[in-house]
Amino acid sequence: MKKSINIFFKKNWLIFFLLFFGVNICNIQAQQFLSTISDSLTAIANEETYIKRIAIKDFSVTQKPKKVIITADERLSYIPFRPENVERIYNALEKILMPTYEGYKIVCQVDNKPIEELIPNFYRTGKKDKSRIFTTKKIEFPLVKNLSRPYEITRGLQNKHIAVWPSHGYYYNQNLARWQWQRGRLFQTVEDIYTLSYIYPYLVPMLENAGANVLIPRERDVQKNEIIVDNDMSDDLSKYSEINQSFQWKNGQDTGFANQKNNYLDGENPFMMGTYRQILSVNNKDKVSSVEWIPFIPQSGKYAVYVSYKTLTKSTSTAHYTVYHKGGQTEFLVNQKMGGGTWIYLGTFYFNEGCNEDSKVVLTNLSSKKNEIITADAVKFGGGIGNIARQPLAEGLITNLKSSEELIIEKNKISDKNFHQDTIHEPEISGYPRFTEGSRYWLQWAGFPDSVYSFTKRKNDYIDDYQSRGLWVNYLIGGSPLAPSDKGLGIPIDLSLAFHTDAGTTSNDSIIGTLGIYTVLNSYQKDIFKNKISRWTSRDLTDIIQTQIVTDIRNMYAPEWTRRRIWNKNYSESRLPEVPSMLLELLSHQNFADMRYGLDPRFQFLVSRSIYKGILKYLHSDNPNKYCVQPLPVKQFSVQFIDTTTLKLRWTNEIDFLEPTAVPEYFVVYIRRDENDFDNGILVKNNEYTVNIEPGKIYSFKVTAVNKGGESFPSEILSAYRAPDEKGEVLIVNGFTRLSAPESFSIDTLYAGFVNDKDAGVPYLYQYNFTGKQYEFSKNKLWVNDDAPGFGASYANYEGKILVGNTFDYPFLHGKAIKEAGYSFSSCSSDAIINEEINLNDYKMVDLILGKQKQTYIGNGEKSSAFKTFPLDLQRKINLFCQNGGNLFVSGANIVSDLCDNPLTLPEERSFLENTLKLKYCTHQAAVTGEVKFINSPLPFFKKINFSYFHEPNEFCYFVESPDAFEPNDKKAYTICRYSENNLSAAVAYDGNYKVCAFGFPFETIISENDRQNIMESILSFFTKH
Repeated sequence: MKKSINIFFKKNWLIFFLLFFGVNICNIQAQQFLSTISDSLTAIANEETYIKRIAIKDFSVTQKPKKVIITADERLSYIPFRPENVERIYNALEKILMPTYEGYKIVCQVDNKPIEELIPNFYRTGKKDKSRIFTTKKIEFPLVKNLSRPYEITRGLQNKHIAVWPSHGYYYNQNLARWQWQRGRLFQTVEDIYTLSYIYPYLVPMLENAGANVLIPRERDVQKNEIIVDNDMSDDLSKYSEINQSFQWKNGQDTGFANQKNNYLDGENPFMMGTYRQILSVNNKDKVSSVEWIPFIPQSGKYAVYVSYKTLTKSTSTAHYTVYHKGGQTEFLVNQKMGGGTWIYLGTFYFNEGCNEDSKVVLTNLSSKKNEIITADAVKFGGGIGNIARQPLAEGLITNLKSSEELIIEKNKISDKNFHQDTIHEPEISGYPRFTEGSRYWLQWAGFPDSVYSFTKRKNDYIDDYQSRGLWVNYLIGGSPLAPSDKGLGIPIDLSLAFHTDAGTTSNDSIIGTLGIYTVLNSYQKDIFKNKISRWTSRDLTDIIQTQIVTDIRNMYAPEWTRRRIWNKNYSESRLPEVPSMLLELLSHQNFADMRYGLDPRFQFLVSRSIYKGILKYLHSDNPNKYCVQPLPVKQFSVQFIDTTTLKLRWTNEIDFLEPTAVPEYFVVYIRRDENDFDNGILVKNNEYTVNIEPGKIYSFKVTAVNKGGESFPSEILSAYRAPDEKGEVLIVNGFTRLSAPESFSIDTLYAGFVNDKDAGVPYLYQYNFTGKQYEFSKNKLWVNDDAPGFGASYANYEGKILVGNTFDYPFLHGKAIKEAGYSFSSCSSDAIINEEINLNDYKMVDLILGKQKQTYIGNGEKSSAFKTFPLDLQRKINLFCQNGGNLFVSGANIVSDLCDNPLTLPEERSFLENTLKLKYCTHQAAVTGEVKFINSPLPFFKKINFSYFHEPNEFCYFVESPDAFEPNDKKAYTICRYSENNLSAAVAYDGNYKVCAFGFPFETIISENDRQNIMESILSFFTKH
């Protein structure tokens, strides 16, 4: 034993000598020792994400206290730290360092932080790091509160204010004297509006359904019309009026909004061009004064409603607004102690065309407290067209810099060789809808000072745009407890999220994946926010959201999804905000493998829900047991008559296998009468609801699930109608549930892309990220610049247009035609049929809506398909219905090809098509012009007319690019319609022991409402007359 100790001492005397005198061991020949540590850290880290080899920057030993400090390079900081992998790292280090450092405390650190301190508070099992818990001072009222919401949220995002923005936007390039996108058009979209497809239809509603106020530095309304009603000036058709009781409305002493110009130039602020009105509050309903803003709506539709006001020292926190719309009235409280001098969003509502008393906004001075000040300024309806006019500057320009680069304007000033001072460039607007434009332009229109939106002093809009987003956040919080000495709007923002997609490609069709960026040191090299909370909390936020996204994607769709780094880098959107901030690079818009997922609405919903869940968990880091995730939408929805004027609504819960807290407690039933909008909803406890209806009116319903965390997305919309003198009753079955990306292909290393002419996919509700079809399919075509982006390059003929997808409201459209024919109807989902909630045999006539339903894969196609037109159980129930003498009308673009073109089709399924539906497959992609004609047949019920269906993207209805053609497969079956361009059979009617009418295109896509009514009347006459 003594001999072995002597040998060990002789071999290690130099190390002991150096350690005794405090000399760093990294200065001696101990590379093998350090290499083992590097190997262990690299092995553990790369289980989380691929980050190459981790180097050891420093290995030091102290004697008082006895401590071994291992400092890794920044690569170690790229991984998520959890108690489990931190324990593994320390166990590995202990095995390497023992017995040499018996009794020494081992510290592994990166970025000057022990790795255990990089575990987010949410995942810690022990003591929380209070220095990283970012809390705003509790406020009595949030910026906006919806008083008409029929439920309360207690474990969601209530009273939270969240700043979120989609990346980039249309901007003016001073160097080229033109408006353009900030990125290239690739794979049928461009990043500037592609990220909108997550933020606007999914993420923002999820956050708002959880109770949050969401603020966005870009126009959120895609409505191209904009109407402003103001006390100073309005258009000649809109109305502004005041009603005075005990207190009088009067002009305030400061400036307010006035829309004095068609276009606005550099530095012009419409919120400093007019006046505002003010009054003292009362708490007596008999003494209430009010203001009304009645817009002239040029076209019926949905319009966002924004209000504006002035924040004063004695402003009220409970200004009471009421929005009158087609669904009724919705009431709001607005906290005017914050947010004055800009547009404050209330909600989006359906308004009738014209100037109507039932389409207006009303503000009263009724409040719980007397003698507070209530102010009133302009109200804005709709999004509009951009109105900020831009031009080059003669005195010099600066180059476009990345947001990660430091800005030293003078050093980057250049002369434009193509620009001559004697050349006059008239100021020009973009001509695009405002929602497409970058933040820099919205912020000017919204009244923010030019110090926010023009960092470069108007010399470079590209730089101003990305700089403005962080500066906007800081102006929002200025004057709030987060930054009490700063100038601003006084809104206590809880966090900010910049949503981007990245560039980059892979040569083997692999995934680029998800990158999270945060910035610890601000522009002044400080690592604390103004409220003294550590900026390291931004790493917690970034880690939690990235973790949620990657975990959910891998579980649901793509096990191969790549988790990239958690990056502490200097980007303005994560550096500038004085609140916890994350810059998310979700995927690469330049990489085909990423975009096969990224263009799919199901993927977009999942990712948005993941971000929402990540935000929720981060904001509950101090008590992770208190959060509750809003439920998923309900399913198996049905609306059925139980007597002449009584309907029973039934539905079932959707289980969220990714989130155990997302369990419904209540439900909200929303009702729409005829062409009006939905009401504010009724809270119900159980999975069914009974309602009495008035004959002669169409009633439509949608249902949401609710818990303490908030409200789910809505169900499909079902409708019902009782005809006063009915000829019969029809059951409408909605089988069109598909949401998908366009069809895609990949051929080795040569060609790949999206083929819209074959299948353009189905967007959720509306699509506003489509620029045009892809035209460059060669994988070897390299990027040159954003005008020649290489592989994936796409046309621009649809950008800025709103295109309709699946609105889930087609029973109403079918029902209107049924109503005109004199029949009653009820409706249900196809799942309700499959799961035997509804029995087809209880009805004589069934209208089955299949739209663009077809078997569809997501991403690389390795997951099983969804959205089959006729699932096997549905086939069997339809077959039984027909054998019992039923009458079936079925329409859809893929009703035959979905089974016949699929190699997995069973003989039983082909028999269903041929022997039950009496159809024989001819071809898919049967027509391109959308023109159809009825022809002579032995059936006299069908009028010989020509009609059209939507065959190109448009703002009215989803379109059909690939309809089916099929022939009759029975001597009693006849072609009744043909495609005009080629005389292929477009519709077949069977008149045997039962009756079938099948259309190879969706009925709801027929353009003319009059044609739909005539055709439906013919079909129902065929069913009922012998």
